Amino acid sequence: MTKYVFVTGGVVSSLGKGIAAASLAAILESRGIKVTLIKLDPYLNVDPGTMSPFQHGEVYVTEDGAETDLDLGHYERFITTRMKKANNFTTGQIYKSVLERERRGDYLGKTVQVIPHVTNEIQEFVKRGAGVGTEHEVDVAIVEIGGTVGDIESLPFLEAVRQMSLRMGPNNSAFVHLTYVPWIAAAGELKTKPTQHTAQKLREIGIQADVLLCRADRRIPDEEREKISLFTNVPTWGVISMWDVDTIYKVPRILHEQGLDGLICDKLRIHTPPANLKRWDELVREFEHPEREITIAMCGKYTDLSDSYKSLNEALRHAGMHSHAKVLIEYVDSETLTADNVQQLAAFDAVLVPGGFGKRGVEGKVLAAKFARESKLPYLGICLGMQVATIEFARHQAGLEKANSTEFEPDTPHPVIALIEEWQDADGSIQKRSSSSDLGGTMRLGAQSSDVKSGTLAHEIYGDVVTERHRHRYEANVNYLDQLGAAGLVISAITQREKLTEIVELPRSVHPWFMGVQFHPEFKSTPWGGHPLFNSFISAALAHQRERLQIVGSEKAAA
Repeated sequence: MTKYVFVTGGVVSSLGKGIAAASLAAILESRGIKVTLIKLDPYLNVDPGTMSPFQHGEVYVTEDGAETDLDLGHYERFITTRMKKANNFTTGQIYKSVLERERRGDYLGKTVQVIPHVTNEIQEFVKRGAGVGTEHEVDVAIVEIGGTVGDIESLPFLEAVRQMSLRMGPNNSAFVHLTYVPWIAAAGELKTKPTQHTAQKLREIGIQADVLLCRADRRIPDEEREKISLFTNVPTWGVISMWDVDTIYKVPRILHEQGLDGLICDKLRIHTPPANLKRWDELVREFEHPEREITIAMCGKYTDLSDSYKSLNEALRHAGMHSHAKVLIEYVDSETLTADNVQQLAAFDAVLVPGGFGKRGVEGKVLAAKFARESKLPYLGICLGMQVATIEFARHQAGLEKANSTEFEPDTPHPVIALIEEWQDADGSIQKRSSSSDLGGTMRLGAQSSDVKSGTLAHEIYGDVVTERHRHRYEANVNYLDQLGAAGLVISAITQREKLTEIVELPRSVHPWFMGVQFHPEFKSTPWGGHPLFNSFISAALAHQRERLQIVGSEKAAA
């Protein structure tokens, strides 16, 4: 029978429930327990796929093509279990399912209500995420409930898990509540009152926390922990301090040393060998003792919110650790890049143009690709970054001066990037897209495989076949591939099914490292081995840095 750990949050959002849940899962997995994680999001959107990154941060994509919350990226980076559609669901999905059932007559004419119909549906979704009744059923499912206790949106979820814990009986569930203990500089002390209030709010809806994870900018002294215990009805050993650290990969060790995994195993009556966190310790040691340092320019338009590129940032850091290097990421707002100031990119060791949607900032990304190509600066374009590199090459190398994507210029005379249904047919006309297209249902999503051309940089990295995850609508127009190839652009990977462009690159004889990929490799990067594409990219950046430093050294010697 699957057992459950329900993770809730209080006081404020963005305290790190996802990291806390993933860290607990990692410790339990190190004990030999089969675990999974489930994220419950209380918003009415069906999924975050059509939400702005400024609103929600990164949209994470699973192997089976689900657009999910970014916390699922943390889950996959911390444990070996792969996430699926069932591991993330929203209020929108719950109500959609309930209404569809009501229309079918599944409720036999009953009045459909939040209790029991909505709460029962939530419980069924949770069980589905845990694989209950299937070959994939886990020992422990850690269920993270989004939002904070007291939010009206979260109430159905909290009521559902309260009912679930009651039905399962004792020793089959545990509640972990993440809260905030602020340091008041004027008073010179930590304040426990917010934690007292949020624990009280949780008790008001029928849930008694078994563990309080107390976030603070410093370690919480025993005296404050005892005070929190007294006012929240949580034993002192269940009041655990979570202080700020310089890397999230230290959190499993912090929680383990305070006995969180032992407490949970005792509560759930699970008997296992002790946790083995050796690989986490080695990871932290690598992070803290890099042999060198490089700086990557990330040219995007969501630079004000680092969560927009969460998986990408982590993938670069993973590859850095693989190369014993510290990777510094400097965000360059592509809207501010012009022909007059693009030279600023020369100060960096490599350029990365990430994915995105919409016209804003695109011409700056095109300039970044052009500068990297002409100055032989290592360049990696991901999704839109591959498309702007293709547009730039078409304009300046293939003689298609007005080349563009129909996403940005619907009437462009050279749609080198377009929707599949917009490509030129036999008589030369362009099929226009319907203005009523459903933005939530027109993506190429999830894992797909492509054949890789031998003798290319892509083949050095991936071998004969590349399988990566996708999230995009627009494709490289197959009608221009021959012309682009004749001008020197190498199409080094083509999808096996639709024969669409997956990777473009420049020959090594022309450029040391220039590649654009239509997929999102960052979704498959882990801290243990990095990702082969990012490992290669960081190695190229290190080589460029060494060459640049040698030139500078020679110039100084000559002077």
